[in-house]
Amino acid sequence: MATLDQLTERQRHVYEFLRDKILNRGYGPTVREIGERFNISSPNGVMCHLKALEKKGLISRSPNKSRAIELTQEELGTQGMPLAGTVAAGLTSLAFEQDDRIDFGSIFPRDDHFALRVSGDSMIEAQIADGDFVVVRRQEVASPGDMVIAQTDEGEATLKYWFPEKSRIRLQPANSTMDPIYLSKARVLGVVVGVVRSLGK
Repeated sequence: MATLDQLTERQRHVYEFLRDKILNRGYGPTVREIGERFNISSPNGVMCHLKALEKKGLISRSPNKSRAIELTQEELGTQGMPLAGTVAAGLTSLAFEQDDRIDFGSIFPRDDHFALRVSGDSMIEAQIADGDFVVVRRQEVASPGDMVIAQTDEGEATLKYWFPEKSRIRLQPANSTMDPIYLSKARVLGVVVGVVRSLGK
C-alpha cells in the first residue's frame, strides 16, 4: 500500500476528501461530489484519480454499489462499523461528525453498514427507544413501509417509516401521539436492518 507522500498533490487532496467523508459522514462521496469539490468537470477525470488511489491500495471500488468507494481494510485499520453519531426519532440535523466505531460484527455484516444512536421517542411503538442503536445499511432507495434514515433538502435527517405518495413523501412515526411529517422532497440515506437495545438508560 502506498503512503501519502507517494501520491501527487491532487491525489492526496482527493484521498483526504474521501477519507473524511467515509469516516466522518459514514459513507463515501459520489463521483459528482468529488468533481464539484475539486472543480473537475469530467467524470472521467475523477475516475482517473480514483483508479490511481485504488492501484496504490488506499481505496477499493465496487461497480455494483451506489456508494462504491471504500477505504481498504489496511487503511481503515479499525474494527466494527462506523458509529456515525446520533439521529433523532424526530427531525434534526444528522450528526456524521464522529469517527467512533462500534462492533456489532457478530450480529450484522460490517460492509455498507453503520450504527446510529437514537434520540427521542417517535419510534417507541416499533420497540425503538431513546438511547438504543439502529444498524443501517447504506442505500439510496427504499420500499414503501421501510424504516429509513431520511434526509430533507435542508440537510435535516430523521428515523421514520418511508411512504412515497403521489405528490409528497410521508415520514411516519411509530408513536400514535405524533403526526407524520410530509415533505415534497427527501432522500434515503439508508434502511434500518437491526436494533440493538440499550439497557443502561
